[in-house]
Amino acid sequence: MPGPAARPAPDRGRTVLGPALALVHTGRAPTRSALTEALGVTRATAGAVASELAALGLVTVDARPAGGGRGRPSHRLAVDPAGPVVLAAQIHADGFSVALAGLGGVLEEPVDLPLPRPGDPGRVLRAVAEAGARLVAASPRSCLGAALAVPTPVAEPDGTALAALYLDWPAGTPVADLFAAAVAEAVPGAALPTAVANDANLAALAEHRHGAGRDARHLLYVTSGHRGVGGALVVDGRLHTGSAGLALEVGQLVVDPAGRPCPCGRRGCLDVEADPPALLAAAGRTPRPGEPLLDAARAVTRAAGRDPAARAAVDRVADRLGAGIAGMVNILDPDRIVLGGLHRDLLAAAPERLPAAVAGQCLWGRRAGVPLLPAALERPDLAGAAELAWQPYLDDPSAVAA
Repeated sequence: MPGPAARPAPDRGRTVLGPALALVHTGRAPTRSALTEALGVTRATAGAVASELAALGLVTVDARPAGGGRGRPSHRLAVDPAGPVVLAAQIHADGFSVALAGLGGVLEEPVDLPLPRPGDPGRVLRAVAEAGARLVAASPRSCLGAALAVPTPVAEPDGTALAALYLDWPAGTPVADLFAAAVAEAVPGAALPTAVANDANLAALAEHRHGAGRDARHLLYVTSGHRGVGGALVVDGRLHTGSAGLALEVGQLVVDPAGRPCPCGRRGCLDVEADPPALLAAAGRTPRPGEPLLDAARAVTRAAGRDPAARAAVDRVADRLGAGIAGMVNILDPDRIVLGGLHRDLLAAAPERLPAAVAGQCLWGRRAGVPLLPAALERPDLAGAAELAWQPYLDDPSAVAA
């Protein structure tokens, strides 16, 4: 490790420490030379910053040379596999999930559990915190924070859930405060910082950093998990959340004025025309007792190649989804669209029809040329919750020492 004379000036070190960790975290700086180039600093500064991140237990620096190109071989940089973790949690209409996650966007094995009954907010959030606490207690790695993805818009900065339509929670539920209290009770003495955000927003952030949205400047993410449709926009690496955290509630776009009734009081919203219940209803199928709605809907998409009823249902829902996405494209002009949840399966089952439905109702038609891609992450909502929990340390890695 370089001595004190080789370290950057304190102000410069603080300036680049966070960006340096973010580059390693997202796989954009696998070597010290890549870090030097990405940060626009000297080799000495990059080496000192890498050493400081290693001293914090966040990255490893492998002195064995990497690469065989011109110039001096560079040291390898990687996330420390024994470094700290955060607790990621997700609530959806059929249950909740918890997992630990280190840097690098990799989740440890998630635990999936049913929602407690009755499902009032306090009871649900206590169950989530207690399940997470068991993971924290069983792990040899220190835990730095916890974050929760919820299927509702979350107002900023007060952290209230404004429309948890599919959880039957009252409007204005103080979900951030309740989650913080539940974690403090379940993990006493740890004083873990907590955060809560909309699940689609967090999934979009994870896909942008680690998945199919990497390097997109204007990423539109659209998804449907168990009920409803969510969307998010990432612009130049940052979520566009609007003035109060409520932007991109794409589920409330009306795609069929005579369509299915929506919990919002209208008819034909994307929320109820392109989610798992809509696909199941179109196919005339009923989930088995205890079967998650998403699993049942995915079975319909897999059957579309051999079952006419499934094929017709997939085509109908793909057309509705395409109409909604076209409206978003006309307004937002993204350079990439990533589909998650059931919509990823719809794209696989209707690889020509769904893009054609978008192009057919887009102002620029096929000339718009916006790539329509399946999400790359298996659990983007959980991965996004991990990103939210890691964000304070990506902003200021020295906070780990506190």
